[in-house]
Amino acid sequence: MKINYTVPVTTLEGQDTNLSDFEGKVLLVVNTASQCGFTYQYKQLESLHSSLGNQGLAVLGFPCNQFGGQEPGTSNDIQSFCELRYGVTFPMFEKVDVNGRNTHPLFRQLKQGAPGVLGSQSIKWNFTKFLVDRNGEVVKRYSSSTTPRQIQRDIEGLL
Repeated sequence: MKINYTVPVTTLEGQDTNLSDFEGKVLLVVNTASQCGFTYQYKQLESLHSSLGNQGLAVLGFPCNQFGGQEPGTSNDIQSFCELRYGVTFPMFEKVDVNGRNTHPLFRQLKQGAPGVLGSQSIKWNFTKFLVDRNGEVVKRYSSSTTPRQIQRDIEGLL
C-alpha cells in the first residue's frame, strides 16, 4: 500500500501543509507522547534524523493523546519539551488520533499498509513506528518496544 503524499498535515507551528515535501524519501513515521515510558526514544529518533537525514531519511513525529492521556499539552508545550529535553529537530506535527473514528488519514493508510499482529489495524501504544520506502510503499510496522536504534539497519537497507 502506498501512502498519499497529498494528505493534509499541520505542523506544531500551525502551518497547514502535506507530505509532498517528503516524497522520494524514506520515512519513519512515529506516534509520540511526552509523558510515556518510551519518550526516551526521542533521543534515538533525533540521532537517526541527524545521521541519516542527508542520505534521504525523514523522521516524522505525530503526537497522540489516545494512550493513557500521555500527551496532554498544547502544540507549544510539545514543541518546547521536544526541543529543550531531547534537542528534536525532525519535523513534528499537531496531535492526531491514530485509532477510532477520527483516525488521521495518514495513520489509516499506514495501518492498512502494515497491519499489526494477527492483521490488527489498531495501534497498541505510543511510539509505534512505520517505515515507508522512497516510493511511498508502507514497508513495516514496529512496536513501541522496538527502539529506533534497532530499526536502523532496516532504514539503511532502503536508503
